[in-house]
Amino acid sequence: MSSQIFTVIISTSRAALSLLAYCYFQIQEFSNAADCYEQLIQIHPEVDDYKLYHAQSLYKACMYSEAMKATFLIDNPAYQTKVLKLQAAIKYGEEDLSGAKSLVEQQPSEDPDTEINLGCLLYKEGHYEDACKKFTTAMQVVGYKPDLTYNIALCYYSMKQYAPALKYIAEIIERGIREHPELSVGMTTEGIDVRSVGNTLVLHETALIEAFNLKGAIEYQLKNFRTNLLHCVSLQELDPVTLHNQALMNMDSKPTEGFEKLQFLLQQNPFPPETFGNLLLLYCKYEYFDLAADVLAENAHLTYKFLTPYLYEFLDAMITCQTAPEEAFRKFDEMAGKLTEQLRKLTKQVQEARHNRDDEAVKKAVNEYDDALEKYIPVLMAQARIYWNLENYQMVEKIFRKSVEFCNEHDVWKLNVAHVLFMQENKYKEAIGFYEPIVKKHYDNILNVSAIVLANLCVSYIMTSQNEEAEELMRKIEKEEEQVAYDDPEKKIYHLCIVNLVIGTLYCAKGNYEFGISRVIKSLEPYNKKLGTDTWYYAKRCFLSLLENMAKHMIMLRDTVVQECIQFLEHCEIYGKNVLAVIEQPLEEQRLHTGRNTVTYQARLLKSLIYEIIGWNQ
Repeated sequence: MSSQIFTVIISTSRAALSLLAYCYFQIQEFSNAADCYEQLIQIHPEVDDYKLYHAQSLYKACMYSEAMKATFLIDNPAYQTKVLKLQAAIKYGEEDLSGAKSLVEQQPSEDPDTEINLGCLLYKEGHYEDACKKFTTAMQVVGYKPDLTYNIALCYYSMKQYAPALKYIAEIIERGIREHPELSVGMTTEGIDVRSVGNTLVLHETALIEAFNLKGAIEYQLKNFRTNLLHCVSLQELDPVTLHNQALMNMDSKPTEGFEKLQFLLQQNPFPPETFGNLLLLYCKYEYFDLAADVLAENAHLTYKFLTPYLYEFLDAMITCQTAPEEAFRKFDEMAGKLTEQLRKLTKQVQEARHNRDDEAVKKAVNEYDDALEKYIPVLMAQARIYWNLENYQMVEKIFRKSVEFCNEHDVWKLNVAHVLFMQENKYKEAIGFYEPIVKKHYDNILNVSAIVLANLCVSYIMTSQNEEAEELMRKIEKEEEQVAYDDPEKKIYHLCIVNLVIGTLYCAKGNYEFGISRVIKSLEPYNKKLGTDTWYYAKRCFLSLLENMAKHMIMLRDTVVQECIQFLEHCEIYGKNVLAVIEQPLEEQRLHTGRNTVTYQARLLKSLIYEIIGWNQ
């Protein structure tokens, strides 16, 4: 009797452990699953399924060397194909592509998985078109599979063929909505507290996460900055790729959160390969060069794995700018030299391919040229910025003129050339030649143009006695702003305000403070719509310049103008309570006092200075 009871207990224990291991695997706690299967192997060393599941769990937990050792314990010929596939996946995870390829080639050629695995290897090697053909052939054999459809979409994305990529993404999303209504994808959720479905295996099998991330990436490339990421998963359950993409897409509005997400991901194993480079680039963008240098020093082992030689050289030069600008300029110059040489070779290849009427060769060479140009532009701009910061605008112009051969059609280049011509104060006519095409390109939707571009163009018109053109442009901006205000009364729009502020600043700079200050004051009416951090920045600069000249007895204002200034600052006190005076850097340890970092506080300071100066003058 006792022996029978003992057998039942052992059997129940085995079933419970097996079920626990299965559950851990399904909820993607792969390390715990591996521990359970290891215990099952000790209890039942004769069961090869447990050995295979143990190796699979270790692989999923990114414990590649342990997973490979576990596969060697399976010597059952019936499991040979499965073991080979798993070993190939392990090698692929270790970035050992040649090892993975040799293992894939040992698998049966008629097996669709072989075709899929070869496609993955081709993709990893950068042969996107060949990889796409492999995935398409496999899909013709096995039918629709979400992950396979995603692979095809990814190939088209990598080839910059966004239309077919979006077509396959749409198919994944449509099927996911239809076949898995429990995921609540595509539902209108405004005002509803939607329950998270969790980052489950079912969700992964639909490839919806991957599809939404890829769609978001395409929108990002097309400059259509909308968040297209999945919303049925809570923040705590987000996969690393979605977390990474959310950090990037919301960086302008929530930089502190973005940095926190990227820093968190960098501590995980594994993390999206782009995390390391993107974190470093964003540190440089926000001028946290010391942090970028620290991350590079602390993660030297990641440098060669996750940074291309180009990106490493670029980051190194950017960090060097802070301590040795001359050395940084030399580094950028070396990079620019290599890239210009590459651009000339590619230009020759394009010409030869066109002469030979080889459309495929033309397409390939043009794509390579565009890629090289996108690398060259940031190097050129970083190089020019060194002299821009020194206010040596003539040298900046000289740098841009050297690059006209390649960049004369690039929007970023044209915009920066316009800015540097404008800043020299004697080349307004030339600046108009660069600003006008940018504005005309978006003339039907002029609020899509940066406010400072519109402001600089108006100033350039005024300085070249083209006042009628300036007034016409301002009427166009005003008309569009009125339409937006009608459609969305709560929306704040600053374009016309900033144009008037810049014009007011121009008159103040020329010494005509009475007209300039009155223009500044009128530009901010109504205050509840026009008073913001950026507009206050321009306004207070004019007032500070005015006060400085009054204190030095260089100018005298009529009493009515002084009274107008005081009334203006009193209005700013009333409407500026919740308007930040300064946007602080996201990672600053010492924050400004919340009560002092307001327009209200600064407006009171300016008003007190006016009273003090008036008292001196009296």
